[in-house]
Amino acid sequence: MDVSSSLSIFSKFIVAGEVFIHFLGDDIHRNFVSHLSSSLLQAGVKPSLIAVEMLSEKFMPSITRFQIGIVVFTKAYIESSRCVEDLLRIIECHENHGLIVMPVFYDIDPSDLLDLKMDSSSYVLYPMKGELKKNSSPEQRSAKRKVKTTVKWTQMKGERLNYPIILYTSAGSRALNRVANLPTWDESKHRNDAELVEEIVKSVLSKLECALPVTKFPVELETQAKNVIGLFENQPKDFCTIGIWGMGGSGKTTLAKAIYNKIPFTFGDKSFIQDIRKVCQTDGRRGLVQLQEQLLSDVLKYVKIEKGEMEKTTIENSLSGRKLFIVLDDVNEIDQLKNLCGNGKWFRAGSVIIITTRQLDLLYQQKVDYVYEMDELDENDSVELFSWHAFRKATPRTELNNLARSAVAYCGGLPLALEVLGSYLSKRSENEWRSVLSKLEIIPNTQIQNILRISFDGLCSEMEKDIFLDVCCFFIGKERDYVTEILNGCGLRADIGIKVLIERGLVKIEKNNKLGMHHLLRDMGREIVRQTSTMQPGKRSRLWFLKDVRHVLTKNTGTEAILGLSLNTDWRL
Repeated sequence: MDVSSSLSIFSKFIVAGEVFIHFLGDDIHRNFVSHLSSSLLQAGVKPSLIAVEMLSEKFMPSITRFQIGIVVFTKAYIESSRCVEDLLRIIECHENHGLIVMPVFYDIDPSDLLDLKMDSSSYVLYPMKGELKKNSSPEQRSAKRKVKTTVKWTQMKGERLNYPIILYTSAGSRALNRVANLPTWDESKHRNDAELVEEIVKSVLSKLECALPVTKFPVELETQAKNVIGLFENQPKDFCTIGIWGMGGSGKTTLAKAIYNKIPFTFGDKSFIQDIRKVCQTDGRRGLVQLQEQLLSDVLKYVKIEKGEMEKTTIENSLSGRKLFIVLDDVNEIDQLKNLCGNGKWFRAGSVIIITTRQLDLLYQQKVDYVYEMDELDENDSVELFSWHAFRKATPRTELNNLARSAVAYCGGLPLALEVLGSYLSKRSENEWRSVLSKLEIIPNTQIQNILRISFDGLCSEMEKDIFLDVCCFFIGKERDYVTEILNGCGLRADIGIKVLIERGLVKIEKNNKLGMHHLLRDMGREIVRQTSTMQPGKRSRLWFLKDVRHVLTKNTGTEAILGLSLNTDWRL
């Protein structure tokens, strides 16, 4: 396929691709960009060609759909007000949505960008012409000094001014500064265009190959990933295992994906095995064989375990001596670890295994080197994450600010809850917001509860489930020894049972040895009890709500199903 025919493929606006090329559609359209786009297509990647003068207005609102943006800087590009306006949006997407930006300098030195950033006062924009020129005359310099450098582009549009405006506003200067700090490709440092294009294509392929979909709004994710990577990056000669532990919906898998994406392809062989618990529960031994095959396929590129038999020796022999980076996601049984990675002695020094799980005891059994516990987001980060999902910006809308903060308080810093509730409330009226939040006080959100309930359903015995439900309904904020004594007196082995709940992230020990619990877990447990008889409280196993207790006692509607109830001595029957 020749260059002209390959260009015709991209003449239509392609939204569904993974890569776009942003450039000024004149001086290099028929050579370098066409060469680059043809090479990407031959490598199996469909880029969207975005010529600033032709398609950028239609294209810019949709760039969050892409993983990689290649920005081709030329002399004409940096002298175009429209190009710099688009660049501001690209950098914003890079910072807020994780877009990978790849600056390519063609027929221009990267230092020219720094010169513009450092000496922006010597460049001015003529609004009526859209041109960028040196500011030379005293009259122009005088007029320029009257204009603040914080003017936004949206404020410039449509204005008819008789004097030039500075192009590089504070936002523009910051965008240029961000570009200058990114890894760049410089045409002058390559023998020819073919060599430059080959390097760019290889880099794109490596990024697409390892990039896992994470989240559109990575609030606090960068800090968390940096903290975990810091546990192993300075130990290149040691084999390292790290457990990421936390309750359902706390962001364990999201964090593991973000870490995985940051590991360069030069590290060694990589594999991300996702949803291990779900696969094994659905398909049993056959599912575990599929996971083994995926691991070997990721490392060896292709392998088949004959006759569906789990051969741990096949894994060991195939992976022995290799430097690997492996993520085992949502593990809930020690047997899964034994069949996928053994004790890690198979692997070469410098290998890293990350395990995400809700079960702390499992990590102790595996004797991991580090346990990274997922904490709830603080109030500021919670508001930001919720706002991105509800309003598509970092802060709440003014008229909904109080309701938004009530919703955030309900979520208790749990990322899953912030995402689900924020998305559900997006574009709804104020009255609908009030109705939803009022309902949540009585009946929890089903989508959130289904994720949290996985931990409850995973408890090994009915006794452990009974202890959890008792704590949910009666003993939050009570001293651990006091609760243990009462439950032991009821025939429950609370000494070991409470310990199991702590290791599963369902209960935590707070100040003064008192039992605590995330309130969404509390609501989940209470909803399990309520669902046994939604209309007749007297048929439920536990009663804690004042109205229900009063109804049962005054109407004499209790049954043998009731195991316990909470009496408040401050009210009369």
